[in-house]
Formats: sequence, C-alpha cells, structure tokens
Amino acid sequence: MKIIENLSLKPFNTFAIDKKSRFFTQAEDLDALKGSLMWAKERQLPVLILGGGSNVLLTRDFPGLVIKIELKGIEVIQETEEEIWVEVGAGENWHEWVLFAIKQNWAGIENLSLIPGTVGASPMQNIGAYGVEIKEVFESLKALNRDTLNMETFDGEACQFGYRESVFKHELKDRYVITSVVFRLQKVPRFNISYGAIQDTLKQNGVKDISIQAVSDAVVEIRRSKLPDPKEIGNAGSFFKNPTIAFEAFENLKAQFPSIPGYSVENGVKVPAGWLIEQAGWKGKKIGEVGVHAKQALVLVNFGHGDGKAIQSLAQDIQNSVNEKFGIFLSPEVNFV
Repeated sequence: MKIIENLSLKPFNTFAIDKKSRFFTQAEDLDALKGSLMWAKERQLPVLILGGGSNVLLTRDFPGLVIKIELKGIEVIQETEEEIWVEVGAGENWHEWVLFAIKQNWAGIENLSLIPGTVGASPMQNIGAYGVEIKEVFESLKALNRDTLNMETFDGEACQFGYRESVFKHELKDRYVITSVVFRLQKVPRFNISYGAIQDTLKQNGVKDISIQAVSDAVVEIRRSKLPDPKEIGNAGSFFKNPTIAFEAFENLKAQFPSIPGYSVENGVKVPAGWLIEQAGWKGKKIGEVGVHAKQALVLVNFGHGDGKAIQSLAQDIQNSVNEKFGIFLSPEVNFV
C-alpha cells in the first residue's frame, strides 16, 4: 500500500478543482482497499472514496485519506440463449465498459454511452440517459462494509433505486464501498430509440438497419453536441436533477409560462431543469472563473482556475433564482465535499 501525502486532486475530478488530500492511495484489489480503510481507521482519519471523480465538487482540501478505486475486471458469470450476466469491477471506466459490451454484441447499455465516471458509481447514482436507467440492466452488486470489512451482496430491491438515487446516497451513505456490479444484458437487442433526438440522429446518419453500435454512435454524437468535454473545460455533466412537480402545480405554471416543457411520470410531471435555468437567465453566464455552459444550462463549468466554493455559490444562486421565478427548488446531482 503506497500512501502519498499532500497530493493535488485536480487530475482526479472532472471539475479540475485544485484541492489537496492530506493522504492519497489507490486500491487495485480488495486487500489494498481493506488495508487502506484500516490504516485510516487506526489514525481516526475521514475517508473519501473516489471513482472517476465525475460527480463530485471539491470545496476544500480533504483532511483525511482519499482512496481511488482501481478494481478492474470483466467476467461472464452466467448466460442463456437470450441473456448474459456480466460482473464488472468498480474501477472500470464506464464508457469503455459500454464499448466492450457493444463489441461483444451485448445490448442494454448502449443508450448510456459517453457518461463519465466508473462502473462502481453507476448504481450509486442509478445513472440514466435517453430512456434507460441502470436499474433496468442491474442484477446485483458486491460492496465492502467499511466498519466490519465484510463483503455483502445487494440486489435491486436492496439498492432502493430512484431517480438518480439509491440507498447508498442516503441510509447507507459512506458505509460501503462498491467493488463490482453484475449487469444482465441482452443477446437479442431490444432497441430504445424513442427518447430525445436518437431517431432523428439515426436518420441524419443514414442508418437503415439499427444496431446497438449505431444507437451508441447516435448517443455519443448527441452528447458531444450538447455537453462540454471535461478534458477541455471542467464540469461534472448535469449539475441538477430534473424536478418532478404535482400535476396541479404544472398546470398553474403552464398558465403563466405556456412554453414550459414537461412529461408525465408516475407521481407528477417532470420538468427539464435546463429549461428552468435558461428561463431564469443563467445560460451562458460567467462569473469570474466559473459559469453556466453556453449550450446547456444544466452544466456548470470551471473555465480554468475556478474554485469549488465559487461553483457552490453559483449553484445556490441558481437554485434561489429558479425557486423565486417558478416555485421549484432544484436538487443537485453532484456530491459536495
């Protein structure tokens, strides 16, 4: 186990915020992970688990041990004529895993192409895009109990998936480290191309015979046209969740703002947070070294030398502005540290 002191975390978060960790280590196997947790516990240090750093906003130097999860591996554990179950290490890059599955002609996650981050974070966030969420392809996960250092298995019910939510963001927050995820994928694809601009993009690309590769390519093209590359400008993708409001509240807003978009869900109407932020006048706004992206109001950005506190302050100003104009309080997807 190699412990590094006073290391800048700038390369390890997609916002490219330059904050330091008092101690830093990488866990490439379970023994290293357990050893790191024991080392921190003996010294009564707080621990921060990092995957791809794509869903975290660093607002301060971290006074404890940062453990970067590097648990790798892709293994088929079961299959039938129509389905296949694959266990993937939590440290695998998410998009690279999607591309691997597509190459094997395993369907189900192609709509989730180009989402930043690692496999381990995918069930924690119940990541989703273009009509697909992780819970639809999820079988189970293994996680290390940070107190007992015992491995435990969670099925879908135990994970309590919600919209960008799971039990690991609430009751079990900071109590487990996800080490691997089992996905249940299709050998015979069931395409989901009705959401967003996928159909239009496939048509523009002259695709006549739909394949999971073609769907993935379309999703990548759409995402690149809307979202900035973290390698070029610091960001964490969508900063806020799309809020769900009551049907009556939506109808009242529709009377005041006839162009407000929304689509029915089980418990109300989901309204695009990006539209609300744009209508509140924030799209493309720059405040010092941070701001709101010019093409997608849902994305907050670090223009180069921005600070996490400045982004946090900007997010709070946006929340207050949207709440004042529409009576809707936006909840962040990003985790603040």
